[in-house]
Amino acid sequence: MTCAERYAKLKAEHRCVDCKIQLSASNKFTKCDHCREYDRLYKKRPKRRQPSAKPEGVLTISQVIALAAKRHVSYGEMVLILEKEGNKASYENFIASKAITTVSSGINVTAEELNPMLFDFQRDIVRWALAKGRAAIFADCGDGKTAMQLEWAEQIRRRTGGKVLIVAPLAVSAQTQREGEKFGIRVNICASQSDVIADSVNITNYEKLDKFVSSEFTAIVLDESSIIKSFSGKIRNQIIGMFGKTPYKLACTATPAPNDYMELGNHSEFLGVMTRAEMLAMYFVHDGGETSKWRLKGHAADLFWRWLSSWCVVMDDPKKLGYKCEGYDLPKLSVHEIVVDGEQAENVALSLTERREARRDSLAERCKAAADLVNSSDENWLCWCDLNAEADELHRLIPGSVNVQGSDTPEFKTRSMLDFAAGNLKCLITKPKIAGYGMNWQNCHKAVFVGLSDSFEAYYQAVRRCWRFGQKYDVDVYIIISAREGAVKENIERKQHDNEQMKEHLIELTKDITRRELTATVRISTEYEPHKAMRLPEWEEMKHYA
Repeated sequence: MTCAERYAKLKAEHRCVDCKIQLSASNKFTKCDHCREYDRLYKKRPKRRQPSAKPEGVLTISQVIALAAKRHVSYGEMVLILEKEGNKASYENFIASKAITTVSSGINVTAEELNPMLFDFQRDIVRWALAKGRAAIFADCGDGKTAMQLEWAEQIRRRTGGKVLIVAPLAVSAQTQREGEKFGIRVNICASQSDVIADSVNITNYEKLDKFVSSEFTAIVLDESSIIKSFSGKIRNQIIGMFGKTPYKLACTATPAPNDYMELGNHSEFLGVMTRAEMLAMYFVHDGGETSKWRLKGHAADLFWRWLSSWCVVMDDPKKLGYKCEGYDLPKLSVHEIVVDGEQAENVALSLTERREARRDSLAERCKAAADLVNSSDENWLCWCDLNAEADELHRLIPGSVNVQGSDTPEFKTRSMLDFAAGNLKCLITKPKIAGYGMNWQNCHKAVFVGLSDSFEAYYQAVRRCWRFGQKYDVDVYIIISAREGAVKENIERKQHDNEQMKEHLIELTKDITRRELTATVRISTEYEPHKAMRLPEWEEMKHYA
């Protein structure tokens, strides 16, 4: 088959003409996002004449610059050329030079100046994040991200006099306001820019961002910042574009990269550390072929972890970083599987149509099984659904339950979620994409999933609303499915295993550097010295005598 024939075949099958991966229906190009990004970085450059002589030995950074000028290419292009020619040492020099450009530009505070209600590890993380100025806190659910981001925001507000904005999922704003009251921090809930005040920490929802003027804020905090993990998502582009020039930035989430290390690039880009494209070019290599994967370069791995730890803290248990914290122990989690139409789930991949049929055919049985669990217990229950029809049927079968759906008003959603948190509702019925992020429901230790989607992040976040630090009881999670949906559950379990391995690997690789970063918290910057007189450069002084 000729190249032209192969190209035509791939185009007809709507596959990427480079890596052959199946393209989504919305993709109007002949290549996938990764291949187009690769082309933008490496291929779509004017070709320059290059000498055939191969550089020998280890080159210094200045030598690389000089060689790039001689060949009429950019510094980055020269580095890529050297790497292809096997000059690994020169490439490592380049990486090292870029790594030290992640410079702190924040505010130095002592531990005594921070809220005494914070734990030692929380105070150290806040001090570190303040000293950095632009940082990310990737801490597990229940580690106190809300308290840390509130203290960070309050310190920035007090010391700069500027306006500070926290952006959070729906209903989390009111919860954050209550948390602020515990710490003596005033939190102002805003619907638009006109509601913003300077003598308070302001908070709004992601859905209302278009009603705010980004240039008015000195600092921005993203609560549940995993919302920006999508490479081409609308909210991701909106946030990065809006707050590109904001001096102080903080991102907080428990799931920064639920699928792949590459997703960390969006956080780096938001913070202004490095764009996602630059991160891929510097630390990753594209496999091509059928997998179409970006993998971490072996010789750049150590430098990648060092670079990552320069702007983020990764933590699941403070004890792993050497802190002694009472009460930071997760209770036991028990996951129970209930198959309503067979003895066990079948691990058979179904098409979208077949999956919908399986859910429709078993809907009544699954909802009845869930209702029997809730109605036979006096405990508080969370019922997680995937379909509106499931939620409606559960609401009919469970007396006194409250059903929160996407079509409900924001006021109703907020009131219902807060009522459940206060223990005023026995059963809350909703979807993970509506209430699966940010809420603290340690008052509940019983949850049931009436159907599953393929999103591991949605499942993980939904479980962690109850199973988190601060939960006093063992947590029971029930998954009720049809036998024909076994492949969905199997997929979730596989993603969970992969994510746990990646998280443990990430924590293990960064914990030593993180520990050093947290204990140092020294700002790397040149202090402004106003007593020194300004002096013109020599060439400027001499121009009058020319």
